[in-house]
Amino acid sequence: MTRLVRFVAQALVVALAGIGAAHAVDYPTRPVKWVVPYPPGGTTDTVARIIAQYLSDKMGQQFVIDNKAGGGNNIGTEYALRSPPDGYTMLLVNPANGINQTLYKNLNFDIVKDMQPVAGIVRSPNVMEVTNAFPAKTVPEFIAYCKANPGKINMASSGSGTSVHMSGELFMMMTGCKMTHIPYKGAGPALTDLIGGQVHVLFDNLPSSIGHIRGGRIRALAVTTTEPSSALPGIPTVAQSVPGYEASAWFGIGMPKGTPREIVDKVNAEVNRALNDPAMVKKLEDLGGTPLKGSADDFGEVVKSEVEKWAKVVKASGATVE
Repeated sequence: MTRLVRFVAQALVVALAGIGAAHAVDYPTRPVKWVVPYPPGGTTDTVARIIAQYLSDKMGQQFVIDNKAGGGNNIGTEYALRSPPDGYTMLLVNPANGINQTLYKNLNFDIVKDMQPVAGIVRSPNVMEVTNAFPAKTVPEFIAYCKANPGKINMASSGSGTSVHMSGELFMMMTGCKMTHIPYKGAGPALTDLIGGQVHVLFDNLPSSIGHIRGGRIRALAVTTTEPSSALPGIPTVAQSVPGYEASAWFGIGMPKGTPREIVDKVNAEVNRALNDPAMVKKLEDLGGTPLKGSADDFGEVVKSEVEKWAKVVKASGATVE
């Protein structure tokens, strides 16, 4: 009888494992929530909506954007990572996730330990941009004006700890400029006030700003990557005036740790198909981005390296948020 019980138990385990695998293969069977930890209108939101539409079309279920702003990106991130690991809640992973690991001293999660990397999407430069009325027309002129007016330049950001904020902190650290940081709840509100002249400078992710730059509503001084961007011909890099300066934004998909690997691999494969689609590549390039292809593990390495890189900048700048 004992052998019979053991055999039945083992058979049941195998059967249940088979059902789980089948469910993973059938995924998704209902809408998927994609948490974007910022309000609508910024780069994170724009990138997510482009890919969400593709996934909805190709995978037979809606990938629904859920904007959960606040806490410097941490509210939405914690919500997503604490959701059931069933593949039906995703996180739009972004530069703030790499920065906040050091910037915030009392986080309730660890982006490396608590997140299952799924897929990279895109990497893009930030752009140093000013209101049209700002007197400086070049980075050297900006530095000279800033040093002559310490603390009087208002530097907007899409939130404390974002790549937008830390790109500005890196600029101040490397140039000796002193500016007043004005954090907003996302790039959209920051851009509105930059256009209106309430703030003076923003180191924004290129995708959310490029339309305003091309439309003449704000003025780009430089991009933050080591190479110029083809999306902004004629615009120099910050590094041409500040040797060694480099910053870029990166975006991808994460799920709660413990999500079945079959689901992770299925979403990864579909995202990589999107990044090989000429129409999708064109959309991302129009935003100034370069596709960030690779496996789930490849994206995990991106996250780890960004955490390490920005830890050094946060510590050197002395920036901290409780």
